[in-house]
Amino acid sequence: MGSTSSMLTQYDIEEVQDHCNHAFSQQEIVSLYQRFCQLDRNGGGFVSADEFMSVPEFAVNPLSQRLLRMLDGLNFKEFVAFLSAFSPRTSLQQKIEFIFRVYDTDCNGKVAFDDILSILRDLTGSFMTEQQRQKVLTHVLEEAGYTKDSHFTLPDFMKILGNSELKMEVEVPID
Repeated sequence: MGSTSSMLTQYDIEEVQDHCNHAFSQQEIVSLYQRFCQLDRNGGGFVSADEFMSVPEFAVNPLSQRLLRMLDGLNFKEFVAFLSAFSPRTSLQQKIEFIFRVYDTDCNGKVAFDDILSILRDLTGSFMTEQQRQKVLTHVLEEAGYTKDSHFTLPDFMKILGNSELKMEVEVPID
């Protein structure tokens, strides 16, 4: 799996399946490998941030810069593990862990008001003023029993989102 010019063996496919907790079928993994090879333009076995930005749907995503922090330099196994958060076979807990990593902008294991505000800023752009964002976020946090000074850990995220009908799914086309 080191070079993208090689083909996946049955062992490689099973190893990737195990690594991503069977979030994808063997056929889906083969399709993802083909897409990975298309993205890895230099054939080095890793996909760079620039290569990810060549995907139009990714480039226009307001969170693309945050996601690039998690994506730059991934090999195929890591690429599939990243995408597994969007699989319908992935547990709600795994999806929440992924969201937490996106929100934990400084990777300190905590999400603060400013971290959430920064994400909200990315998502709303010029549609809301900074004052409106702060007011909305403060209100939402207070409704959930938190304050502007609260710091959220992964268990907090689990508590808040654990009972939701969170949908983060993408379909992998099988050729």
